[in-house]
Amino acid sequence: MGQAKASVIRSDLDIVIARTIARDTARSLGFGAIDQARIATAVSELARNIFLYAGTGSVTVCEIERNGRRGLEIMCEDQGPGIANIDLVMQDGYSTSRGMGMGLPGAKRLMDEFDIRSQEGQGTTITCRKWRI
Repeated sequence: MGQAKASVIRSDLDIVIARTIARDTARSLGFGAIDQARIATAVSELARNIFLYAGTGSVTVCEIERNGRRGLEIMCEDQGPGIANIDLVMQDGYSTSRGMGMGLPGAKRLMDEFDIRSQEGQGTTITCRKWRI
Protein backbone atom coordinates (compact mmCIF):
# COMPACT_ATOMS: atom_id res chain seq x y z
CA MET A 1 0.00 0.00 0.00
CA GLY A 2 0.96 3.64 -0.03
CA GLN A 3 3.54 5.45 1.98
CA ALA A 4 2.67 6.52 5.54
CA LYS A 5 2.53 10.28 5.97
CA ALA A 6 3.37 11.56 9.43
CA SER A 7 3.03 15.05 10.79
CA VAL A 8 4.28 16.40 14.07
CA ILE A 9 1.69 18.28 16.12
CA ARG A 10 3.05 21.32 17.96
CA SER A 11 0.73 24.17 16.91
CA ASP A 12 -2.65 25.06 15.42
CA LEU A 13 -1.05 25.10 11.97
CA ASP A 14 0.12 21.49 12.45
CA ILE A 15 -3.50 20.49 13.15
CA VAL A 16 -4.51 21.97 9.78
CA ILE A 17 -1.63 20.18 8.05
CA ALA A 18 -2.61 16.79 9.55
CA ARG A 19 -6.23 17.36 8.55
CA THR A 20 -5.21 18.22 4.98
CA ILE A 21 -2.95 15.17 4.68
CA ALA A 22 -5.80 12.92 5.85
CA ARG A 23 -8.33 14.48 3.47
CA ASP A 24 -5.94 14.33 0.50
CA THR A 25 -5.07 10.70 1.22
CA ALA A 26 -8.76 9.80 1.53
CA ARG A 27 -9.46 11.53 -1.80
CA SER A 28 -6.62 9.63 -3.50
CA LEU A 29 -8.11 6.35 -2.20
CA GLY A 30 -11.46 7.18 -3.78
CA PHE A 31 -13.42 8.12 -0.67
CA GLY A 32 -16.42 10.33 -1.43
CA ALA A 33 -16.70 13.92 -0.24
CA ILE A 34 -18.75 13.03 2.86
CA ASP A 35 -16.26 10.42 4.07
CA GLN A 36 -13.37 12.80 3.29
CA ALA A 37 -15.04 15.37 5.55
CA ARG A 38 -15.64 12.77 8.29
CA ILE A 39 -11.99 11.67 8.20
CA ALA A 40 -10.70 15.26 8.19
CA THR A 41 -12.97 16.20 11.10
CA ALA A 42 -11.87 13.19 13.18
CA VAL A 43 -8.19 13.93 12.51
CA SER A 44 -8.71 17.58 13.41
CA GLU A 45 -10.30 16.61 16.73
CA LEU A 46 -7.62 14.04 17.58
CA ALA A 47 -4.74 16.34 16.61
CA ARG A 48 -6.27 19.18 18.65
CA ASN A 49 -6.39 16.87 21.68
CA ILE A 50 -2.68 16.12 21.23
CA PHE A 51 -1.92 19.84 21.13
CA LEU A 52 -4.18 20.74 24.08
CA TYR A 53 -3.34 17.92 26.46
CA ALA A 54 0.14 16.68 25.52
CA GLY A 55 1.67 19.73 23.84
CA THR A 56 3.27 17.66 21.11
CA GLY A 57 2.80 14.34 19.35
CA SER A 58 2.26 12.94 15.90
CA VAL A 59 -0.47 11.96 13.46
CA THR A 60 0.35 9.27 10.92
CA VAL A 61 -1.94 8.57 7.98
CA CYS A 62 -1.52 5.48 5.81
CA GLU A 63 -3.38 3.45 3.25
CA ILE A 64 -4.30 -0.04 4.39
CA GLU A 65 -5.77 -3.18 2.87
CA ARG A 66 -7.50 -6.04 4.65
CA ASN A 67 -9.45 -8.90 3.10
CA GLY A 68 -9.48 -7.14 -0.26
CA ARG A 69 -10.84 -3.89 1.19
CA ARG A 70 -8.91 -0.65 1.03
CA GLY A 71 -9.01 1.96 3.70
CA LEU A 72 -7.24 4.60 5.68
CA GLU A 73 -5.56 4.21 9.07
CA ILE A 74 -4.79 7.15 11.33
CA MET A 75 -2.50 6.75 14.32
CA CYS A 76 -2.28 9.60 16.83
CA GLU A 77 0.47 9.31 19.42
CA ASP A 78 1.73 11.48 22.24
CA GLN A 79 3.88 11.16 25.32
CA GLY A 80 1.64 13.40 27.39
CA PRO A 81 0.06 12.84 30.79
CA GLY A 82 -2.12 9.98 29.56
CA ILE A 83 -5.81 9.45 30.29
CA ALA A 84 -6.71 8.28 33.79
CA ASN A 85 -10.24 7.13 32.93
CA ILE A 86 -10.82 6.17 29.29
CA ASP A 87 -14.46 5.21 29.96
CA LEU A 88 -15.11 8.73 31.28
CA VAL A 89 -13.53 10.59 28.35
CA MET A 90 -15.46 8.37 25.91
CA GLN A 91 -18.79 9.60 27.30
CA ASP A 92 -20.68 12.11 25.17
CA GLY A 93 -20.52 15.59 26.63
CA TYR A 94 -17.42 15.00 28.73
CA SER A 95 -14.85 17.78 28.43
CA THR A 96 -11.92 18.93 30.47
CA SER A 97 -11.34 21.99 28.29
CA ARG A 98 -14.92 23.32 28.26
CA GLY A 99 -14.53 23.29 24.51
CA MET A 100 -17.22 22.92 21.93
CA GLY A 101 -15.39 20.13 20.14
CA MET A 102 -16.98 16.75 19.62
CA GLY A 103 -14.37 15.05 21.75
CA LEU A 104 -13.23 11.48 21.44
CA PRO A 105 -16.75 10.00 21.23
CA GLY A 106 -17.50 12.18 18.21
CA ALA A 107 -14.25 11.22 16.51
CA LYS A 108 -15.07 7.56 17.16
CA ARG A 109 -18.51 7.93 15.55
CA LEU A 110 -16.92 9.35 12.38
CA MET A 111 -14.65 6.35 11.88
CA ASP A 112 -15.33 2.62 11.36
CA GLU A 113 -12.79 1.36 13.92
CA PHE A 114 -11.41 3.21 16.93
CA ASP A 115 -8.92 1.96 19.51
CA ILE A 116 -7.53 4.02 22.36
CA ARG A 117 -4.66 2.99 24.61
CA SER A 118 -3.32 5.21 27.33
CA GLN A 119 -1.10 4.97 30.34
CA GLU A 120 -0.89 7.72 32.93
CA GLY A 121 2.42 9.52 32.75
CA GLN A 122 3.37 7.78 29.49
CA GLY A 123 1.00 9.01 26.82
CA THR A 124 -1.85 8.01 24.57
CA THR A 125 -2.14 6.21 21.24
CA ILE A 126 -5.35 6.28 19.24
CA THR A 127 -5.65 4.18 16.11
CA CYS A 128 -8.70 4.57 13.91
CA ARG A 129 -9.67 3.31 10.49
CA LYS A 130 -12.16 4.15 7.78
CA TRP A 131 -12.95 1.58 5.08
CA ARG A 132 -14.11 2.25 1.56
CA ILE A 133 -17.47 0.63 0.94
